[in-house]
Amino acid sequence: MSNTSSSAETPPDLDDFDLDGDTLREECGVFGIYGHPDAAAVTALGLHALQHRGQEAAGIVSFDGSRFHSERRLGLVGDTFSRADVIGRLPGTNAVGHTRYSTTGGTILRNVQPLFAELNAGGLAVAHNGNLTNGLTLRRELVRQGAMMQSTTDTEVILHLVAHSKRNHFIERYIEALRAIEGGYALVSLTNKKLVGARDPLGIRPLVLGELDGCPILASETCALDIIGARYVRDIEPGEVIVFDEKGEEIHKPFPPQPPRPCIFEYIYFARPDSIVGGRSVYEVRKGFGQQLARESHVDVDVIVPVPDSGVPAAVGYSQESGVPFELGIIRNHYVGRTFIQPTQSVRELGVRMKHSANRAAIEGKRIILIDDSLVRGTTSRKIVRMMRDAGAKEVHFRLASPQIVYPDYYGIDLPDRSGLLAATHTIEEMRDLIGADSLAFLSLDGMYRAVGEPGYDPAHPKFADHCFTGAYPTPLTDHNEVDAPRQLSLLAEAS
Repeated sequence: MSNTSSSAETPPDLDDFDLDGDTLREECGVFGIYGHPDAAAVTALGLHALQHRGQEAAGIVSFDGSRFHSERRLGLVGDTFSRADVIGRLPGTNAVGHTRYSTTGGTILRNVQPLFAELNAGGLAVAHNGNLTNGLTLRRELVRQGAMMQSTTDTEVILHLVAHSKRNHFIERYIEALRAIEGGYALVSLTNKKLVGARDPLGIRPLVLGELDGCPILASETCALDIIGARYVRDIEPGEVIVFDEKGEEIHKPFPPQPPRPCIFEYIYFARPDSIVGGRSVYEVRKGFGQQLARESHVDVDVIVPVPDSGVPAAVGYSQESGVPFELGIIRNHYVGRTFIQPTQSVRELGVRMKHSANRAAIEGKRIILIDDSLVRGTTSRKIVRMMRDAGAKEVHFRLASPQIVYPDYYGIDLPDRSGLLAATHTIEEMRDLIGADSLAFLSLDGMYRAVGEPGYDPAHPKFADHCFTGAYPTPLTDHNEVDAPRQLSLLAEAS
């Protein structure tokens, strides 16, 4: 899709943006296990594998046959759940866990999941990956009816909908709640008798089923199964509700079947490279993006350099297709947390070097192509191009292994609105000039589809949730005005 021309207004200085605002962010990862004697410890390991999906807070709720136990903390999974005393406070054979990504704004403990509530029929813990596009509308209606909200997350809406249902059985109340919500979601829920998994009718957010020592497991990605030695069984189908209890497995399909629209960003950025998503190796798909990118936009250079870590598989594919050597021209520091905001511009300039350093020996005097997964604001891209030039690169060309992001997301990806998306307000040439590259090119929409094994992009029958590139949102956006849509309801924003 072509970009719109920039306005006559002076564009903001990219240096003014926080570096951490220049990345894609997803809300969370979920995990659940039923009937295992070390349920909490296994859940903690699963969350470790899903740490890339959420780095600001983590939580586990377990059930020991008579009581629920909850530990929810800010910080990385290992900050809390590597300690024996914490796991010891989570007894029981059933558990659910959640890890969430940082977003703008301050963090508050009451928003950390899994959320738990005592309902008329017993306790219910819910871990949610995704975002409800009618969550704010439902929330306001529930508050008008007398609901007392304890958090500012859209996930709490699900608890209230279940509590308000007049159905006779829990699973009927749960399904009634699902029928009321819109958007993208993968849910793992725990009652005093059941472990329940649910995936939105279009399969926008991922959820897989595994098995360990005869015990069922639900997780956002297969890498969470690998870390504990569990066997992958299958993907939970779009619109499926799966229930595990002492009687075994029960499957419900309460929604009319429709063509699935899984999120394409799982392949571009979110999923771990060693995961299998929708039957496809994420690593191989990302290599395919790079190969297709080389076919579409190659220029004569000396080395291919990935922007670590997400740009590495695409750069490998680009190198293989073009025959140009692959070099680690940028070294990433993996022990840096959120970039702190410094009071002076001169010190802010050093911020990118906390995470990325130039490998001068690999790039000095050479013409290079930088490969990254995507471009949001352009902040980091500009600083990395400058770093490459400072390290002696003769030419710096920039290639993105995805199309231009020109529309915001409302299904769990923390993206700015259109005014904050560089490709939505600038042409490719203007973007090239702003980031300081010798050339700039994106993977085409058609090429992206080809790289995942499809014949190409068919706007009448899209196979993925590709709305960030096309504006073709797969569900209603009840909470948002489509002309000038506000940012999705943040997990941290106060809803009024």
